[in-house]
This record gives sequence, C-alpha cells and structure tokens, in this order.
Amino acid sequence: MSEKLKVAIVGCGGIANGKHMPSLSKLEQVELVAFCDIVVERAERAAAKFGVEGAKVYEDYTELLKDGSIDVVHVCTPNSSHAEISIAALEADKHVMCEKPMAKTSEEARQMVETAKRTGKKLTIGYNNRFRPDSLHLHNICERGDLGEVYFAKAHAIRRRAVPTWGVFLDEEKQGGGPLIDIGTHALDLTLWMMDNYKPKAVLGTSYHKLGHKENSANAFGPWDPKEFTVEDSAFGFITMENGATIVLESSWALNTLEVDEAKVSLSGTEAGADMKGGLRINGEEFGRLYTKEVDLKTGGVAFFSGGSGESDSDIEARQWINSIINDTEPLVKPEQAFVVTQILEAIYESAKTGKAVYFD
Repeated sequence: MSEKLKVAIVGCGGIANGKHMPSLSKLEQVELVAFCDIVVERAERAAAKFGVEGAKVYEDYTELLKDGSIDVVHVCTPNSSHAEISIAALEADKHVMCEKPMAKTSEEARQMVETAKRTGKKLTIGYNNRFRPDSLHLHNICERGDLGEVYFAKAHAIRRRAVPTWGVFLDEEKQGGGPLIDIGTHALDLTLWMMDNYKPKAVLGTSYHKLGHKENSANAFGPWDPKEFTVEDSAFGFITMENGATIVLESSWALNTLEVDEAKVSLSGTEAGADMKGGLRINGEEFGRLYTKEVDLKTGGVAFFSGGSGESDSDIEARQWINSIINDTEPLVKPEQAFVVTQILEAIYESAKTGKAVYFD
C-alpha cells in the first residue's frame, strides 16, 4: 500500500458531493485520485474540486477498477447498482465503502458480505448517524448495561413533508423503495446497534401511497411530480426478535403528523430507558422515585472518535473508516450488521405487499 491511500469515487452526485468527498478531502492520509459517473461532466467537476493533480475521470466504473494503484472505492450510486459495483470493486482488490442502504435486496447484500470475506478486503456501509455525539454516547450507555435488557424499541424516521424531488429518489426500480429504504434504514440501523440484536424472528409491515398522488403539495424541497412518485410515501414495521424483543419502525417522507423525528431511537430496558427526542434523555427509577436525565453533549468526546472542533458525523465516519484500513481494524459499521438491516427492510416491503407476516429461518 502506498504512503497515502488512493481513493476513487463511483457516482459523483448529491451524496458524494454533500458527504463523501468533502470529508475524505480533509484527511491527510487520503488522495482522491479517480472519479466516475455516467454523466461524465459530474465526474470532471468532482475531480477539479476534490481531486489531486492528474486525477482521472471515468464514465465506466469497470475501467476505473482496472487501475491497480487504487486502494479504496466509495460507491455513491443509486441503490440498484450498490451490490454490482461493490462486488466488482472487492474482486478488483479494493476496500469498499458503500453508501446506505447496503443493497436493494437481501440476496445482493448477502453476496456483498460473502465477497468481502472471500477476498479479505474491508467493506463498510455509510450509516453515518452512528457517529453523532448522541448516538455514540447512548451506545456506550447500552454497552455498559445501564439500560439492562432492552426489550422494546422504536426506530423513528418521520418527516411531515420532506420528499426528495431530485435524482432517482422517487424511482422504485432504481431505489427499491421510498422513505423506508432511504431514511428508515438509518433509524433501524441505530436501533439494532444500540440493542446489539441482529436476530429477527418475524416482521409485519404496511406501506402507503396516500399523499404522493397529490399535485402542488407543500414540500420542503418543492412540489413533486405525482407521475414520478412511484414509491411509498410512508411505511411501518412491527419486528419481533428471536429473544422476544420488539421493535416498531416508522418512516415517512409525507405524513400528516407533528411528531417529526429522523434517525432517532427510543429504547426501553429492564433497568432504564432512553430516547433522542429533543436531545438525549435517560429515564428510570431510583430510590423509589422516577427520574429523567438530560445528557449534555456539548462538551467532551467519545473514546477515540472525538476529533477536531466542528467535525461532522460524516467527517468522523470517514476518519474511522480510513483508520480501520491503515491499522487493519474493523470498521464501526460491519457488513454483517448492514445485511440484517436490509433483510428486515425487505421483509417489511414483502409483508406490506402480501398482507402477511414474514418469518425468518
């Protein structure tokens, strides 16, 4: 491996420009050397802004992967191509960071996990919400056992009116779904991680397309085109785990509600509970009285994740990922964990379609 890790970006759209490239460009151990996009002008703009001198531009990712000097590939394309590109990059002897969700289907996700194991290359998925101060602190609390056995949880991913109207977000074929697979995936990942529970037993799900057909709707990102809105506008899941625990997952881009929370979790354990509503709160009973404690997250850091002032969760995610490659340690987000997230999301969609519960082997 060269002194600096040579990183390539495949897919130079919104998530690459808003998250991956700015965070990677801050790291001294990294050189952004190659950029690929089916709209080659996007790759050219990315190379000019973030690339090293002489950075290469590609329209076809298979050509990029022939470059043996590239160490790491970040896959920032629509969901339908996550697995195909990630697997090809792993086979080409590259470490891979794939943006969430891991894949459109659980079978694709399974193939990604198996390929990483077979090739010995590192694979992680872009669940950057784990790197927020409240998430890291709550995970430490859970890991220490302060909540006891967490047997009930809610995964929150509710927007009132914030339907993404750009890119392919409304295209079911390319994305595999709407808010459930887009933002519900973050909330579910956080919940499973806090509970340290990756053994689902059964899932019952519902999904709705009740508001997507409306024209000239109020929306944070401007009105959507009802003809293009082919995904659900909300979806919900009731998940039971092998150990008897229950998770309720709620997701929406458009829902008539004032209870708005995104990438948040509520936990109920035998010793205490916790939620992220309006900050991190711990609740419990002490000396015969109930208490609620609000955690001050403005000072201090969490273990080795704490860094320079003003670091975003995406900055910390990029740094931990790159350090895991340099030091040959495990990335915080393990592909086996992301695979279970995809399994459960797929089961919610299947249950919503058939009206029946989905049971896991």
